[in-house]
Amino acid sequence: MQDFYCEEVLSGRIRVKKVFEAENVLAFHHTRPFWETHIVVIPKKHVDSLLTVDRQMLDELLEVVKTVAAQVVGETGAARVLTNLGVYQESKHLHFHVNSGKQIKPDDNG
Repeated sequence: MQDFYCEEVLSGRIRVKKVFEAENVLAFHHTRPFWETHIVVIPKKHVDSLLTVDRQMLDELLEVVKTVAAQVVGETGAARVLTNLGVYQESKHLHFHVNSGKQIKPDDNG
């Protein structure tokens, strides 16, 4: 399976609107959002999933997720934080979704 985050986002092949960037973590607006506010937080090096991440990277990721979630709550009043595993994880690169607002229908994404 293709790793969208390594092959497209981190390689620079696809441009993203960055929200926050740390040494090892990147947060950006989802390229095809499912919610009115939809931000993705990823490690800059490949990590398969939450089940394989080491403690140091997890700590760095969660600090960025916390920062981004606080920003979203400040702007919208609420946020959800989500990660998927197994068959629910379409891209096999650990990522967290920070989202808020109404869900966008797939045909509304363009």
